[in-house]
Amino acid sequence: RTIGDRIGEAKASGNLGNTLKILGQFDEAVVCCQRHLDISQEQGDKVGEARALYNIGNVYHAKGKHLSWNMAQDPGYVPQEVKETLQKASEYYERNLSLVKELGDRAAQGRAYGNLGNTQYLLGNFSEAIAFHKERLAIAKEFGDKAAERRAYSNLGNAHIFLGRFDISAEYYKKTLQLSRQLKDQAVEAQACYSLGNTYTLLQDYERAIEYHLKHLVIAQELGDR
Repeated sequence: RTIGDRIGEAKASGNLGNTLKILGQFDEAVVCCQRHLDISQEQGDKVGEARALYNIGNVYHAKGKHLSWNMAQDPGYVPQEVKETLQKASEYYERNLSLVKELGDRAAQGRAYGNLGNTQYLLGNFSEAIAFHKERLAIAKEFGDKAAERRAYSNLGNAHIFLGRFDISAEYYKKTLQLSRQLKDQAVEAQACYSLGNTYTLLQDYERAIEYHLKHLVIAQELGDR
């Protein structure tokens, strides 16, 4: 501010916002991220503007998750305050998405699609979540980003469960499992086995369910995860 470096001030405000978000000070975080947004718009800095929109989305997303953890709720019921917060997150991710499309930034589009999928999932809009995660998946494949591809499969599996499409979920979870082995990520491999065990229970294929739950158990024991 002293040297009148507006872009520097914008970036610093954004960094402060992200740090406050991690500290759980969501309202202060929004103020800082909004300052990043305002200055970026004033300076015609499109990249900074896109980043600020994404960061504000992240703050509302984190706040929504935090609120929903702290409220006892029935599955499928989203309290009003949580709903409003997640809808705000979605709005900022949508604005970010249209801007990064304009900028032709495919990697940033992938991140926006993934987060839009996650917020829609938390809002209980499972069909919308699936559409976003499919976009995320396509971009992850385009970049050969195996970790993002793995997350997309996992998220697609979760969303299909809530639509009662258990067989489709099982296929996505198998892809998750395959990639987690490629990535040598045992914790994620265990999680995929757990999801497959539950899915086969829902499909009433109990032999297969047992098989996957045993695999989950073996990895949990190997990792010493009580």
